[in-house]
Amino acid sequence: MPLVENKTKLKLKNNELALGFGVHHLRTSATAMLAAAADHDWLFIDMEHGAHSVHEAAQLCIAALPTGVTPIVRICAGALDEGTRALDNGALGVIVPHVDTAERAKEIARAFRYPPLGTRSWGGPPAPYGFRAPGNAEAQAALNEAVLVVAMIESPQAVGNAEAIAAVDGIDCLLIGTSDLTAEMGIPGQIDHPRVVEAYGQVGAACRASGKALGMGGVYDKETASRYIKAGARMVLSGSDHTYLLAGAAARSAVLRGAV
Repeated sequence: MPLVENKTKLKLKNNELALGFGVHHLRTSATAMLAAAADHDWLFIDMEHGAHSVHEAAQLCIAALPTGVTPIVRICAGALDEGTRALDNGALGVIVPHVDTAERAKEIARAFRYPPLGTRSWGGPPAPYGFRAPGNAEAQAALNEAVLVVAMIESPQAVGNAEAIAAVDGIDCLLIGTSDLTAEMGIPGQIDHPRVVEAYGQVGAACRASGKALGMGGVYDKETASRYIKAGARMVLSGSDHTYLLAGAAARSAVLRGAV
């Protein structure tokens, strides 16, 4: 069976916008279909702040593979083993939070690539091959190319090290976690603050210099999001299941209550 194409990674290589559908509470196999119907490109399956088990994340990933929506899992900062298990069971990408140094970026890149590029262990034919992979050498080389590895930039230290982090082989994208970055800067929630604008400029320049994608999370108002997208952000988290539900439900209840 051919390897499922990572359409999000392809979009990023072509400098196209790839929109992420955050998953905190949904567990149903329809999740990726809903994301596709809402014109999203990838699932942001959140194991850092959501309550997903590895098993639940795997079910979401496997259900997503036939839809063309790329299943990507955010793990906790110290849980690289959960990332490799997610990759074995359907994920086509891993997002690691709080990557502050090039040394940490190198550790991440090695963890999620097979030898000779990294140290990922072969657990048998993985889900993106429909569990019917070709020979190990061919499959591992293809998976090394297909997997998307994302380092989150969430501190002034990480911004300062962005050029070195972006230069690490095996890191595909630097995604700015804007909420945590503003908190660490002492300006929590001020996503349009001049220091944040400067950070986007600095990280974006680092990404361009190394041919990596710039990502954006935590920015959901049209004006600010548009500003950072025009500045180069392409891997963009557009919201999450609970915010979508609240927005839609609140709008609907306002219509009906206003009809009385």
